Amino acid sequence: MNIWGHFKTITKHKILVAKGCFRLGLYYQGIMHDMSKYSPVEFIPGIKYYKGTESPNNTERKKYGVSMAWLHHKGRNKHHFEYWLDYSLDRSNIGYVGMKIPKCYMAEMFVDRVSAGKIYNGASFQQTDPLDYFTKGIGGTIMHAASREYLTMLLTMYAKDGDEATFEYLKLDLQEDMSGYDDISPFDFSSEFHLQEENISSI
Repeated sequence: MNIWGHFKTITKHKILVAKGCFRLGLYYQGIMHDMSKYSPVEFIPGIKYYKGTESPNNTERKKYGVSMAWLHHKGRNKHHFEYWLDYSLDRSNIGYVGMKIPKCYMAEMFVDRVSAGKIYNGASFQQTDPLDYFTKGIGGTIMHAASREYLTMLLTMYAKDGDEATFEYLKLDLQEDMSGYDDISPFDFSSEFHLQEENISSI
């Protein structure tokens, strides 16, 4: 077990994300980011499977076929797209699907991915790394199309134009879309729900 190593890694990451969120005016999200990682159900596997070069959840998942720490984490942190998976009301698309994610959490997701790349890659980090990691993962196939396109756009901008330009764009975009700060009504699903109602009523 590596208590100190894991604690330093998650705390360094948390501070880095907080700084990024503060730059965007997301002060509460910056402070509360990844607080669940300090809970026993996440922290204990973290110190047990700590490597320092990748998430301990990967090691736990390889060993048991499932990461209980990750299941706990994704259900409590809205900056992960997995939090936004739900049953579809569209009978033609039965099963779990990605819901549209409010921009305030998309912004935190972007900062989280960039910060994680910096933490795990260290001095070898390149600004193309977050985009490469996302395109090679499963997120692109599960996320809501609009959310996937928005994140891809941000990561591509970061890869090409770098830190300052991307954060400036994102800050202005958040200011123009203040509804993204509201947990209750950040969605614009009216057309989607009308389509789903039509599909259900036709059965």
